Amino acid sequence: MKTKLSFVALAALLFAGLPVASSSAYVGISVGIAPPAIPVYEQPYCPAPGYIWTPGYWAYADFGYYWVPGVWVQPPSIGLLWTPGYWGYRGGSYVFNNGYWGSTVGFYGGINYGYGYGGHGYYGGEWRGNTFAYNTAVSRVNTSVIHNTYVNKNVARETGSRAGFNGPGGAQAKANAREQAAAKAKHVPPTSAQRSRAEAAKKDPALHAANNTGKPKASAVKALEKNNQSNAAAAGNNRTSKQGAAEKATRTAKAATGQQTAAEKGPNKAKKANHSAARTVKNKPASHNQNAAHTQRHRSTVQHANPPHARPVRATAHRQAPAHTRQAAPAARGHNPAQAQQNPKKKKKGKQPGGR
Repeated sequence: MKTKLSFVALAALLFAGLPVASSSAYVGISVGIAPPAIPVYEQPYCPAPGYIWTPGYWAYADFGYYWVPGVWVQPPSIGLLWTPGYWGYRGGSYVFNNGYWGSTVGFYGGINYGYGYGGHGYYGGEWRGNTFAYNTAVSRVNTSVIHNTYVNKNVARETGSRAGFNGPGGAQAKANAREQAAAKAKHVPPTSAQRSRAEAAKKDPALHAANNTGKPKASAVKALEKNNQSNAAAAGNNRTSKQGAAEKATRTAKAATGQQTAAEKGPNKAKKANHSAARTVKNKPASHNQNAAHTQRHRSTVQHANPPHARPVRATAHRQAPAHTRQAAPAARGHNPAQAQQNPKKKKKGKQPGGR
């Protein structure tokens, strides 16, 4: 099998005019044998809102071609779409052009990857502001979980060919003006999740074309998916355990510090509490006695007559007595010595026998 270095593939692009307007940074290795056809398989359900489908493709290693199953991936940022990688024939070799993320979908050789990637563009969904909406006529989406959906059957047209490369004997598509502009725009490379998936597929013999004759079984694809989920869960549990241990150690340290602080501050708090209680007990009776004494003095002043030079205190709760009652009352009670001194004659005449 004939294999060339990547810089040879780049030279083939520059001088042979490979129909991909991609930049040289996205050109991979070149191989002297064509990749197998794109296998037909069932797309898994979208796991959560915001994920975008990245189709499966044939990758190459020292042992030959191997299948990297498609997967739902979170894009690097909002508004980005995936342009799949593809194999293109030029100068007697098949050159792989790496996929990338961009604001629009570029040229991917006219390869019919299925599920929205029919050869040009992507029709499995679209960005609507900051939300990605899914076309359920193309993408497998559980509408009871994901509600941002629509149906557009007019764009669900896909060519019957499942050729795995662009060139003689394969797809004959050429890049249009929009795809050429997308190739010159800013690109973002595959995410770590995509690279990890390719590495996992590379290590799985069941996905090697030499073992499956270019037709990987659905069970092998599901096994890879299950292993990836188990590894992701194990990694998540490991992170959670480490985080939990760190949080527990922090709480233990804080608790020990708090207990020591409480032990140190305990006597001072007890002293402050006793002092406050004593002050409260001492002040409350004093205030009560002062109020009681003041009330008693006030009542005594009201009950007894005032000296001549002071104005008598009158209770506002009772009406003022008539004039003749007010004048006679002091004499009858005998509580006003001044009044008795002012009328000594009248009192003396009243005691003499034989009044007029």
